[in-house]
Amino acid sequence: MAILFNDFKEWKAYCEEKKLKLYEPVLEYEADQKGNEEEAVWKGLQQAYDVMRDAVKTGLEEDMTSRSGMVNNGAKKVYQNPLTVLDPHFQKLIARALAAKEVNSCMGRVVAAPTAGASGILPGTMYTLQEIHDLSDRKILEGLLVGAGIALIIEQKASLAGAVGGCQAETGSAAAMAAGAIVYCLGGDVDQIFNAVAITIQCMLGLVCDPVAGLVEVPCVVRNASAAAIANSSAQIALSNVSGVIPVDECVDALGEVGNSMESRYKETAMGGLAATLTGQQISKRVLIQDIEMLEDEDSEEQQ
Repeated sequence: MAILFNDFKEWKAYCEEKKLKLYEPVLEYEADQKGNEEEAVWKGLQQAYDVMRDAVKTGLEEDMTSRSGMVNNGAKKVYQNPLTVLDPHFQKLIARALAAKEVNSCMGRVVAAPTAGASGILPGTMYTLQEIHDLSDRKILEGLLVGAGIALIIEQKASLAGAVGGCQAETGSAAAMAAGAIVYCLGGDVDQIFNAVAITIQCMLGLVCDPVAGLVEVPCVVRNASAAAIANSSAQIALSNVSGVIPVDECVDALGEVGNSMESRYKETAMGGLAATLTGQQISKRVLIQDIEMLEDEDSEEQQ
């Protein structure tokens, strides 16, 4: 029988009682929700992961210039930079997260995981993890199911939407999903997986959603890269058995409490934060003028 858990404690208890791997109840739930056999779920997951990898490739190979001009092939610049801050793996991680998110900002095909605004985090982390550790697609797909289970609980207890809980709910949730998936894929136990989620939320707590000109470009693209880095640092900490101290369910409760307390101008309204800066307002006006001119051109073409 498929089950959607109310919290992480229930999820762990259920798996222990039934002697299941962490991803298995999520697989059962997904199959039940869509009325499919489990094989169809695996097929869908494979298609989703293929799209993630394609988004990374597209972002690193094709022109990624958004109509606003705020996104301008940043991923390629990072990927091709001869100067590396840490090592080439870290450089690739950042570039890949940027690449997939730039594809979204340029109206390309991505996987909303859990949202389009956070669509670079899981592709960047999972692609790089697979490359470094030579993992099979099947192991990555199991990790994605673990990530989905994490998102389902966060959605129930808090939110996944920037308009509801700020960017902490969007890129924060994606980073938590990625951290848990990383730990799972590297053989971590349930406590380590959930600790990685808790640590990630602690690191992302309070992040506002302040898109310049109302577009999911600035600071959204670079936040995908930083969130990918946080997911990996949280995974490393958790795999080393360093406790986040605050249990994961309490961290998610805090995420919801902070989101509820956040002023509306910090929740995807483009009225606060970076969107309200002088430069942010100038960009907003320029984008508005571009939109008006585009509509006028379309009207003129229709009249002709």
